[in-house]
Amino acid sequence: MLYLTIITMEININCDLGEKSKHHSNKHDPDLLKIVNSANVACGYHAGDEETMSQVIEISKNNGVSIGAHPSFYDPENFGRERMNLSSSEINKLIVDQYNILQRIASDHGEKVSHIKPHGALNNMACEDIDLATTLAKTIKDIDKDLIYLVPTGSRMQEAAKKLDMKIACEIFADRNYEDDGNLVSRKKSHALIIDPEIAKKHVLKMVKNQSLNCHSGKQIPCEIDSVCIHGDNLSSLDTARSIKDNLVKNGLELKKLNELKKFL
Repeated sequence: MLYLTIITMEININCDLGEKSKHHSNKHDPDLLKIVNSANVACGYHAGDEETMSQVIEISKNNGVSIGAHPSFYDPENFGRERMNLSSSEINKLIVDQYNILQRIASDHGEKVSHIKPHGALNNMACEDIDLATTLAKTIKDIDKDLIYLVPTGSRMQEAAKKLDMKIACEIFADRNYEDDGNLVSRKKSHALIIDPEIAKKHVLKMVKNQSLNCHSGKQIPCEIDSVCIHGDNLSSLDTARSIKDNLVKNGLELKKLNELKKFL
């Protein structure tokens, strides 16, 4: 008798949360936390404060959402989107301090920070710069070798983390277009963002199913995809998040927290 083994494809949905600031409202956070699987929590350096961190952790716990630190340059004025040139020791302290802040608050709720995803300009710079990417990877591994490092797929960050044999989750962005080199289209360009939920859900499903990036030109770049990032900072974010989640489930994808993906068990 012939037995067929059906392999269910897993995927994670993550979102940057707790980013209350003059640039961004966190009013959608409770609703987004009913949709996503993992939360990247602002640690107070680009946005948020101890109160918002505590709120996100509490709601995440109630919804079975895993918690990650979302460290940034100390730049609340520019929401962490301005590039800064810091030394390796300064980068190390930046990450460790923000992780410690969030882990202390998580411990108060009986929770643990299980992943780290750098924010904004820090993340963008490390995607391009192998030295910065290596500093970040070493810092995160030194904090806790079991931390999952959430990185943009195909980036220098992924390359550096692989050399250190870290737990790596590779992400794509649901609401962003890609250039032919695999980098995100600059937010300064008119076609950087995808704001139509219908377009976003098709964009995401195609990338996840094919394990490749959809470039704006039509080019496909093969890559690893473990997670889909949904940004919470545009007007259509909630509709986009719901549309993407429903479409992934409808097409047979199994949604998991980052720390429950089979590759990490």
